[in-house]
Amino acid sequence: MAAAREGSPGSDEAPVITPRLELRPLPAAAVHALPADREAASRILGSELSPGWPQPDLLDILPMQAPGAEEFGVRVMIERETGMVVGDVGLLGPPDENGVVEIGYSVVPDRRGRGYATEAARALTEWALRRQDVEAVVAGCGVDNAASIRTLERIGFVRTDEAGGEIRWRLRRR
Repeated sequence: MAAAREGSPGSDEAPVITPRLELRPLPAAAVHALPADREAASRILGSELSPGWPQPDLLDILPMQAPGAEEFGVRVMIERETGMVVGDVGLLGPPDENGVVEIGYSVVPDRRGRGYATEAARALTEWALRRQDVEAVVAGCGVDNAASIRTLERIGFVRTDEAGGEIRWRLRRR
């Protein structure tokens, strides 16, 4: 489903392209600009930022994104029709010693219910599982987060655990 294309403003990594989205790596310069300087972040990304982006969960993990590690970090979801950042999807770092990466995603409130989370998470999961160094992708979501539960089930993730109000999921390379 996803195909890579060269050339992305602010990053040397190729974006992942889906029918409705471009998943572009979030460059370190944009990370440093957010959340205070949205105008600078928009220029760096070459896209307009949705008023609801970035959301608090992303702001919490941005300090953990290491410069030069964009490939296994946050990617912005750019709505191809409008060129606007409507969410984010990403891996929480490179594969561990067992070849496991964790995925996370969010969509701004006014774009929810359109299947963007499923489209983006599926594309990035497929991208990761095509790599030699990735054996499985894992995810977590709240037990009451019906939208994320549906998203992960649609992609083919399997529940592996539930504790402390969170469900853990895994999808292995076939």
